[in-house]
Amino acid sequence: MKRVCNPDRAMWSTLSQRGGVGDPKVTEVVRGILTDVRNNGDRALRDLSIRFDGAAPEDFSVSLKERDIQAAKVPAELVVAIDRAIDTISRFHTTQLSEEPEVETTPGVVCFRKKVPIERVGVYVPNGTAPLFSTLLMLVIPAKLAGVNEIVLATPGGKTATISPVIALCAQRLGIEEIYCIGGAQAIAALAYGTETIRKVVKICGPGNQWVTEAKVQVSAEGVSIEMPAGPSEALVIADSGANPRYVAADLLAQAEHGVDSQSVLVTTDEELIAQVEKELEAQLENLPRRAMAEQVMARALAVVLPSLTECVEFSNAYAPEHLLLSVEDADRYAPLVRNAGSVFLGYLAAESLGDYASGTNHVLPTNRFATALSGVSVDTFVKKVTFQRVTECGLSGLGPTVVTMARAEGLEAHAQAVLVRMTGSTVSAPMPGCGEVG
Repeated sequence: MKRVCNPDRAMWSTLSQRGGVGDPKVTEVVRGILTDVRNNGDRALRDLSIRFDGAAPEDFSVSLKERDIQAAKVPAELVVAIDRAIDTISRFHTTQLSEEPEVETTPGVVCFRKKVPIERVGVYVPNGTAPLFSTLLMLVIPAKLAGVNEIVLATPGGKTATISPVIALCAQRLGIEEIYCIGGAQAIAALAYGTETIRKVVKICGPGNQWVTEAKVQVSAEGVSIEMPAGPSEALVIADSGANPRYVAADLLAQAEHGVDSQSVLVTTDEELIAQVEKELEAQLENLPRRAMAEQVMARALAVVLPSLTECVEFSNAYAPEHLLLSVEDADRYAPLVRNAGSVFLGYLAAESLGDYASGTNHVLPTNRFATALSGVSVDTFVKKVTFQRVTECGLSGLGPTVVTMARAEGLEAHAQAVLVRMTGSTVSAPMPGCGEVG
């Protein structure tokens, strides 16, 4: 790990930079893919699938029969685990369904906001180096709770051009019937523009590699909504002298095995802990099936030493990690200091993997410092919030003069007249006497 001791705050922004982000070559290639799919539809999807995945299915659409055949291959033990995860994730996200009250902002004027589900949502579930079936749970459960009627699943088929059995099982359990075996930037293009087989969606959600993330960013500039640019996974561990080096190493490696572009960062007040963690990393890497990938990530991982835990949290706020692990004594004491993070794990026992699968919180989170402004996926991701106002005669006459005055101050006379005509029956300058409060 690259070790930096007591860096000046001026260095923090440099230390917070992610590698491989904003590559102009990626931008150019993805732009070409999007254009190809938009112009050539299914033919482009087939050519691109063969080019990038090594194979293309005869039909991109996965039938319910094929879904169920693949789902039947999942071991019973895993089915039980998935069902439990569905329960915990549903319990947490159900709390987000509360409606907002109507508010009488002034006598006779009532305002309220209503949640309206997005009509058609595309969810992207990676299946490159691993079938991330848990992502399907994290996207579809809140979408279903929000009331989305049409949920479209796109997931890579890989060299076999076949849907992953465990992804098929999750789709079956969640009642997803519109499934397409397509991945990469071309899948995002198909969802955004539509093809002969795939009808376009209103919003696209789901994480992916830099190609998928770049595709989402580009189509969002063309008017297709996305939840966020959810790119390569990140974890920042803040550890004190009481942290277990074995736990810390395991958390760092858990992120490192996502992909070669993942980010693992250790921030600590105890420089001796770094050496202990590195020793554990070597031992644990020996047994990892994805050792080669994890080693690449850890070779450029960062370890930062700072004088106090408060400064460690401040560094984390500058880094704005997707996952923040407060592996410290009395973690609740430092939790209020956290401003920028996708999801926070409090205490020595809170492994980030728990949140990835079954604690209940969502694991589709902002990366690449987007946690400074964005939140993770929730029920709100899949709804629009439409405001309403109801006005009585009393409300109009009471608030009208205020609006007329403000509209004329902006030089917008038609705005003023739209109120006056309702108050007086004609477009005149003198308002009717009001009732109640004015303004």
